Amino acid sequence: MGKVRLADIAEQVGTSTVTVHNALSGTKGVSSELRAKILETAEKMGYRRPSSGQKQENGQEEAWKIGVLIAENYLAHYSTYYWKLYQELSLYATEKRCYTTIEVLKKEMEKRTLELPMIVRNNSIDGLIIIGEIDKRYVRELYKNAGIPIVFVDFYDNDIVGDAVIADNFYGMYQMTELLFAQGFREIGFVGSIYATSSIMDRYCGYRKAMLEHRREVLSEWIIEDRDELGQVGFDLPKRLPEAFVCNCDLIAAILIKKLKEKGYRVPEDVSVVGFDNYYLYPGYGEEKITTYEVNTRAMAKVAVDKMLKRLKNPRKTGTLEIISGQVVLKKSVKLK
Repeated sequence: MGKVRLADIAEQVGTSTVTVHNALSGTKGVSSELRAKILETAEKMGYRRPSSGQKQENGQEEAWKIGVLIAENYLAHYSTYYWKLYQELSLYATEKRCYTTIEVLKKEMEKRTLELPMIVRNNSIDGLIIIGEIDKRYVRELYKNAGIPIVFVDFYDNDIVGDAVIADNFYGMYQMTELLFAQGFREIGFVGSIYATSSIMDRYCGYRKAMLEHRREVLSEWIIEDRDELGQVGFDLPKRLPEAFVCNCDLIAAILIKKLKEKGYRVPEDVSVVGFDNYYLYPGYGEEKITTYEVNTRAMAKVAVDKMLKRLKNPRKTGTLEIISGQVVLKKSVKLK
């Protein structure tokens, strides 16, 4: 017989995978009668928890196995940023004596079939870290059926209580917009599809805070959608340009600069541009020196792993959102006084 999964026990008992997980981990919310039945069924079926920090025969503690999930569309468009996050996460996990294994979430699984990742279905990991925002329906499916701790990195969902680590998107973009005001700019546009991700929404809100504080009108023509519903990037310049643009990420800033130059505008002499991330290398755009907000991926990775370890050792722990600050990086895309 193959490895017994939480889903197998849940089917046998007639309950949910989450309930089985809570019963086996000692979490509150499961009646004593049902808990006893689950424990008895798990023992009869020969269920063995994956490595759980228990002592091996040689006296050393077994390593936790942490899965990492990244949606395929992020690897296509933002490979350097998300791979950077994964590399930092993997390195720190190794320091903490954990194994990491990565799986790419196919669009078909995320949007249509809602099939759980293979590393979850095989019961081969103790916890799952998700890098980059994914469909809410899929997140709910994971919470309902995975039966293991989950930590979000670079996005959060207020509808779901859990652990999350994000960059300081709001105040980071507020600082970038304030930088432009400090250089004397007053007409400032924003490039980014506001409802595409929670990160872009937060960055837009940071931009709006600065505009409101300076009592500057935000013209609708200067709020530019940068992608379609499928996440395909593309946009046109407005007929009348502002003095400066705030872009939701460096990739979009680089594309904007290229479009401006094609129209005969100079950056930063005619139009200034700022971005966000400071972690991209994209074919055809790497030569642009974009003033940006550097996300502290190393700190984000460390916090994510630490949250996972705390959750694994104490399943009753309440999930929390942690915001990691970065820093403004001055380059050559802003005309300084």
